[in-house]
Amino acid sequence: MSFTSGPLQRRASVGVRVGQVVVGGGAPIVVQSMTNTDTADADATAAQVADLARAGSELVRITVDRDEAAAAVPHIRDALDKKGVDVPLVGDFHYIGHKLLNDHPACAEALAKYRINPGNVGHRAKRDSQFSTMIEMALKYAKPVRIGVNWGSLDQDLAIEMMDANAKLPEPRDAADVTRDALIQSAVGSAERAEELGLGRDKIILSAKVSDVQALIAVYRGLAQRGDYALHLGLTEAGMGSKGIVASVAGMGVLLQEGIGDTIRVSLTPEPGGDRTREVIVAQEILQTMGLRAFVPLVTACPGCGRTTSTVFQELAERIQSFIRAEMPGWQARYPGVEEMSVAVMGCIVNGPGESKHADIGISLPGTGEQPAAPVFIDGEKRMTLRGANIAEEFRAVVEDYVAKRYGGEDTSHAAQ
Repeated sequence: MSFTSGPLQRRASVGVRVGQVVVGGGAPIVVQSMTNTDTADADATAAQVADLARAGSELVRITVDRDEAAAAVPHIRDALDKKGVDVPLVGDFHYIGHKLLNDHPACAEALAKYRINPGNVGHRAKRDSQFSTMIEMALKYAKPVRIGVNWGSLDQDLAIEMMDANAKLPEPRDAADVTRDALIQSAVGSAERAEELGLGRDKIILSAKVSDVQALIAVYRGLAQRGDYALHLGLTEAGMGSKGIVASVAGMGVLLQEGIGDTIRVSLTPEPGGDRTREVIVAQEILQTMGLRAFVPLVTACPGCGRTTSTVFQELAERIQSFIRAEMPGWQARYPGVEEMSVAVMGCIVNGPGESKHADIGISLPGTGEQPAAPVFIDGEKRMTLRGANIAEEFRAVVEDYVAKRYGGEDTSHAAQ
């Protein structure tokens, strides 16, 4: 019943297979996340990877920064396999990746993808040889790579060269513009070098991350114009809480609307003791609210006003949303398509009935000062009215019944009457 627009036109890119996941090539945009455990602690890392995967992360990146971490990677993979968690692992390499991949063949084999940062893979004469070694290892083990540039670790030789050339121009460009061009050139130039070494374009993903929203938009527009490489999208060091969420949505939302981006990560700083899986949920919500993918039924709820001074509808919306997310693992296995269901929990009679009719299933509470009597709409038609103190439990039962009948293949025309 919900009103939706047509699908967004996505930029054409070459598909890259990462384990069982395809990035680009018209495949659904992939959600990615990263652990913050010490990878050398195989048990803790495997546990967090499993949590991220169960939350919906389709690729999980882990830090591989020293011998102990590299040695732990195959054990992490084994532990995940025993848990039935088949999410591909991406190895994040900096400075000595060429050495770690060469010295730890079991690590090189267990990883589904390698992340290479051209800005710290080596300096001057060593840069090409160490970059080449990593590409050769990718070729040896038939692994794709993400060439990930970051403005916090940009190739300084390239940046200085481009700044010097800019300074000699009759009308030099702004330094920020030159830096953005250097990011793009570092990513694309490194990809071209990888292709020269024999790595196919179907094994290359590019990223160029910054922490400024406008710079992010400009850089990825530039990357998109420079070729059909698959692109990993993300605002690096986005921040904590609402700031990190807002900044990520503001930057990535513009690019996704323009069809740019094949895989995304929301780089949130967890609050002390916070749940790492929050970044996965936010990434899913970005894609789903933009109509690019469906992960879990969306709950529409009004913000509240002077007509809804009671907290009944707020509590109901929170309980229904938590209930749906908790039930989704089982629902997805039993009820294909349930993730596209829409639910409305409204607080008063002004917009409540209309919003509830537009949803697949909705409830409209009466607002302040009225007896708790709430009409329920199913597939656009009023089917019943719930009354009394147990509206939340009764509506939850109605939702369960609707899901089983509609997505279990039964007719819903007389559901929950």
